[in-house]
Amino acid sequence: MHMPRQSRIDAPGAVHHIIVRGIARRAVFRDDHDRDRFIDRLGTLLIETETRCFAWALIPNHVHLLLRTGRVPVANLMRRLLTGHAVTFNRRHKRYGHLFQNRYKSILCQEETYLLELVRYIHLNPLRAKMVEDMRALDRYPYSGHSVIMGMVRHDWQEVDDVLARFGKRQGSARKNYRAFVVKGIDKGRRPDLVGGGLLRSAGGWEQLKAARAAKIYLKGDERILGDSDFVEQVLARTGDEWARRNDLRARGFSVGDVAERVSEVMAIPVETVWAAGRYPQVVRARSLLCYWAVRELGVSMSEMARRLGVSLPTVSKSVRRGEGIARAGGFELMED
Repeated sequence: MHMPRQSRIDAPGAVHHIIVRGIARRAVFRDDHDRDRFIDRLGTLLIETETRCFAWALIPNHVHLLLRTGRVPVANLMRRLLTGHAVTFNRRHKRYGHLFQNRYKSILCQEETYLLELVRYIHLNPLRAKMVEDMRALDRYPYSGHSVIMGMVRHDWQEVDDVLARFGKRQGSARKNYRAFVVKGIDKGRRPDLVGGGLLRSAGGWEQLKAARAAKIYLKGDERILGDSDFVEQVLARTGDEWARRNDLRARGFSVGDVAERVSEVMAIPVETVWAAGRYPQVVRARSLLCYWAVRELGVSMSEMARRLGVSLPTVSKSVRRGEGIARAGGFELMED
């Protein structure tokens, strides 16, 4: 008996390493025209769905993408991307039938631990596949996101600043540090731990997944979680109602300004203090709660919050985590029942 497929695990802001392979390992790109059309379609869909792309690489018979879920589940974006490419490819090359393996692999990743490792791993794919001969060629290779981070190719839909912010404050030195980090990854070779194998960082991980069956959440055989058991628990807890809540807030016209007003209300401080700079404990707490609610509840990007607050991306990331603890400890809710 064929079991129906359950939906993939996803939530707004989740980071996925996606690997799509051609059926029977056949090529999904025959020339640069195929690759260019795929990239155009990918860029259009990323912008339209507010999905963020940190890394990508096109290999003749497969594709790697590192995406952060935006306004719609990643599965929706992938369906449109792959169906569109298959139709165009088949028409152009006068072929029929499936182009991609039925089920792409999607690995949900713990951002703090794995984002940079995955950016490096994905961007080194053309070098490992011997599509380019050395790092200098990879720096200019147009079918991997590495050349975009290096400033040789431009795609506005790729999250270059988010990645470089983790390597330094000034673009030049950050780019240099990023490249050195990528070079260090060459000797690591293929990384089974980053592309599957059901890696759960503690023995409690599978138990957490089993417990989630009560919430009708299932882990597919070809879908993995890359992270520790706390991360698994958080993801499974968030998956259920987060889409509905976020869409409801946006439908009501809720803005970051409204979030700041709510922070000032629950903390009994002027709204100006919420936006203030400095390391005063009260300010840090207020801004942390602001970041947590804006990013996790409203779906504002961390880079946008960094710009608004005049701080670095890692600072916002830490604030979101700190804000989550503050909300939990204080019993604070963005929306009152």
